[in-house]
Amino acid sequence: MGASLRALRALVLLAGFYLLGVVLLAVLVGADYAIVASGHGGPAAVKIVIVSVVLAVPIVRGLFMLRTPKGDPPAGVPVTEAQEPLLWQTVRDVARQVGTRAPDEIVLIDEVNAAVAEDAKLLGLRPGTRRLYLGLPLMTGLDEMQLRAVLAHEMGHYANLDTRLTPLIARGRAQLIRTIGHFHDRADSKVAKERAKQEKKAEKRIANGKKAKEINTAGEGAMYRAMAKIYTAYGKFYMRATLSSARRQELAADLASVEVAGRDAAASALRELNALDSAHDFYMGSYATLGVGAGLLPRPGQVFGGLRTLLEARSADLDELRHELSTEPTSPYDSHPALAERVARIEALPDDGRAGQAARPALELLSSPEASLTALEQAVLTPQALALKRVDWEDLVHESMTQYVGQGAEDIREALTAEGAGPELAVLLDAIDADPAVRWRIADRLPKSEQAASATGRAAREFARPAVRRALNQLVTVELTARGAARWQLSWSDSATLRYPADGFEDQLDLALDAAVADQPDTGSLRKLVLAP
Repeated sequence: MGASLRALRALVLLAGFYLLGVVLLAVLVGADYAIVASGHGGPAAVKIVIVSVVLAVPIVRGLFMLRTPKGDPPAGVPVTEAQEPLLWQTVRDVARQVGTRAPDEIVLIDEVNAAVAEDAKLLGLRPGTRRLYLGLPLMTGLDEMQLRAVLAHEMGHYANLDTRLTPLIARGRAQLIRTIGHFHDRADSKVAKERAKQEKKAEKRIANGKKAKEINTAGEGAMYRAMAKIYTAYGKFYMRATLSSARRQELAADLASVEVAGRDAAASALRELNALDSAHDFYMGSYATLGVGAGLLPRPGQVFGGLRTLLEARSADLDELRHELSTEPTSPYDSHPALAERVARIEALPDDGRAGQAARPALELLSSPEASLTALEQAVLTPQALALKRVDWEDLVHESMTQYVGQGAEDIREALTAEGAGPELAVLLDAIDADPAVRWRIADRLPKSEQAASATGRAAREFARPAVRRALNQLVTVELTARGAARWQLSWSDSATLRYPADGFEDQLDLALDAAVADQPDTGSLRKLVLAP
């Protein structure tokens, strides 16, 4: 479908919203006229007229919402051509190859994404300022040819006038959502008023010694909800129609990607996006923000910059995500086709002889990747986050894990104190020597499964034994890290691990813990291993 036909379709869909409103208003006016003309006046007729007027208010509001609401643009770092000449040169070159005007602004953002926008005017009839949003995490995982493929896809949206039609489509969506919301708000308000009225009556009856009637608001706001359903039905049709066009636009933009960067680079870029998206989410949750609860952040530039290290360390793990794309069917309400479908379409194209093109990392298109990553932190992190202490990765992992393990031991300390065993490891070992049964009483105070809670006798003890062992091990960890005898070790390829004082220490610790929770406990080995100076 050409741009002109798509524009016409968008206008027809938007006009359908207005037509629906006019028809509903005509029905309300016709109903009121019929009642008045029939000569059947009275309170009932007046009430019907009032209801129709109230129902007309949200319709009229929707019809006269002239401005299209604009969402907040992604936070980021605008970069000029003077600041990033090579990046701008690349973007302009790709735009020229696609046959479209280059963006007027480039903004670096913190997402595994690239997107384009255009401040088009007169419902998209006049072009406006073009803006490219380019994610630094995206650039971190791509090489230059893959990035060119992504940029060509975005420039394809400009060339196909997709961004020019956005205001038309956005206006229809916004007006439908707003009108439906008005009807639901009216219905909810009516229900709330009726409930308050009935509750007040119930209170009076109770005060007079009478039984209160059950609160019943069924049927309240039914007319408003019925009107909302009419608009919701058109809204579903509108969304399905516009989103089906959006999916076709993505496939068309993919062809621009292939034309500029080549079949293999375009396909590999999409595969890499699938892996990068998951890797970035994992990185932000498990590394970049690991220390936030302990008041820590990585060094400036490393909040987003550390992703490079993770990708290198876990490249083999990410291969599965690169090659096993989701094949779930696309919903009519998806804005993009399934990634597997897009890749399959590209890889089914004839070989264009551009496989294996040498390419540098995409971040090398920036004058200073480290400076850009640092600037991005200043642009997107909250003032509270920026005020946190900055430390090296190794210290961040150790200090964070030490604090979290200490906090996790609070339940254990409370259980020990409740049993008179004190909050420290040494005091607990003394208590075990004095009364071995204290271990099982402590276990009773710790969280347990339903099966463990219902067990009795020997079975209960077997459930309690591993719980006591875990508690002892946690206290040992707190003790060793507090004394500096053990340290949490950063790993980019696996979870953080505790580095013990010497080789073989962990095996000795396992034996000592087993001895401390045996039926006839022996705490000597644990004391010697952990508490001895």
